[in-house]
Amino acid sequence: MPPGWPSRARSPPGGDDGPVTGLDPGVAARLKRNEAGLVPAVVQQHDTGEVLMLGWMDDEALHRTLTTGRATYWSRSRGEYWVKGETSGHVQHVKEVRLDCDGDTLLVKVDQTDVACHTGDRTCFDADLLLAT
Repeated sequence: MPPGWPSRARSPPGGDDGPVTGLDPGVAARLKRNEAGLVPAVVQQHDTGEVLMLGWMDDEALHRTLTTGRATYWSRSRGEYWVKGETSGHVQHVKEVRLDCDGDTLLVKVDQTDVACHTGDRTCFDADLLLAT
């Protein structure tokens, strides 16, 4: 595991041949994953442009997101997939998914129900302002 990751975090499922997934092979070939097989997903409110959170996806999480329209992530701390809002009710309905020019970051545009952050804040970026000019 990379430094700073929780010790109980596990890599997404998949053996030496990579994860078993229904993700389009052409899309999978374009992804540049980190050592754990994950790609960061920046999550943005589709109509306002507000940045809500950062999640992590592997091929299967991306496949589930694209096919269900519900944002699905890989939880590094729990070592399992999670659908945003499944337990909290704070659902993310996916409107658009984009891959950046380098293939190493996803942009997921959603319609966020209620708050996005597990702390109860609207976004995960509400609490700690480091610089404002």
